[in-house]
Amino acid sequence: MRIVVTGGAGFIGSHLCARLLKDGHQVIAVDNLITGNRRNIAPLLENPAFSFLEHDVVQPLDLPAEAIFHLASPASPKGYMEHPVETALVNSQGTYQMLEMARRHGARFLLASTSEAYGDPREHPQSESYWGHVNPVGPRACYDESKRFGEALTMTFVRTYNLDARIIRIFNTYGPNSDPEDGRIVPNFITQALVHRPITVYGDGSQTRSLCYVEDLVEGVLSVMFADGMQGEVVNLGNPEEHTVLEYARLIRRLCRSSSPIEFRPLPQDDPTRRCPDITKARTRLGWEPKVGLEEGLRRTIEWFQATVRENAG
Repeated sequence: MRIVVTGGAGFIGSHLCARLLKDGHQVIAVDNLITGNRRNIAPLLENPAFSFLEHDVVQPLDLPAEAIFHLASPASPKGYMEHPVETALVNSQGTYQMLEMARRHGARFLLASTSEAYGDPREHPQSESYWGHVNPVGPRACYDESKRFGEALTMTFVRTYNLDARIIRIFNTYGPNSDPEDGRIVPNFITQALVHRPITVYGDGSQTRSLCYVEDLVEGVLSVMFADGMQGEVVNLGNPEEHTVLEYARLIRRLCRSSSPIEFRPLPQDDPTRRCPDITKARTRLGWEPKVGLEEGLRRTIEWFQATVRENAG
């Protein structure tokens, strides 16, 4: 199958491209490299079934494809705060361009949305039927509100043109190829712990997150795209195992055998206090759930970060 992956040089996108190639597909990765990194796809360039196009999907694009995974967007608070206009546009105009491309070629379409669509949720855990609690004019709105608009636009194409599209809401994901500088808790805590710097915890650390290893997440993405009967469906993908941020900091410090102290800083505006997916739909409709345990996933991630540090030092 000929497949386009936007955001293909990003953290999740690069893992998705690798898995699609392994499954025998022809893959075109599209990325403007604002937050993506050529390093993530360097091992794939030797595969004749893989090609890379540096392009901003906000601009028109026409690539014949049978399936389009639309993952393009800064995804970390640091990334979308540094590129707020680009973030808002890629999730609105960029989504429109990719939906039109899917319509022209009769391709299946998957929109990678986010748990941020739930904002600071009043429902816990969050199910796909929950409409969210989002500040539409807050500093995170460039990301969460543009993702919500992308969802609305995708569903409009489903209803208006009968496009075979589906939406995933991705919860916190970690693993190799994540940006050490992206500001999220796992990269932050690991990079700090490895060099014995203070581990920065925002607020008192009692806010919760649920972390899914990237290998598991990719399995879920593929399940949603290629399962029959998923047109117009919204599916949470994440790990329902919930821990506090402070618990993650202490666990990562232990796994890194670090002497880092924990340093508390003020909580950013609109930072959600609880985040945990209800994955009942993924379990019942797709038979999907995470398999990689937290400590095992963190050990693999720490090993990758250690190798990356050695490579950069060399």
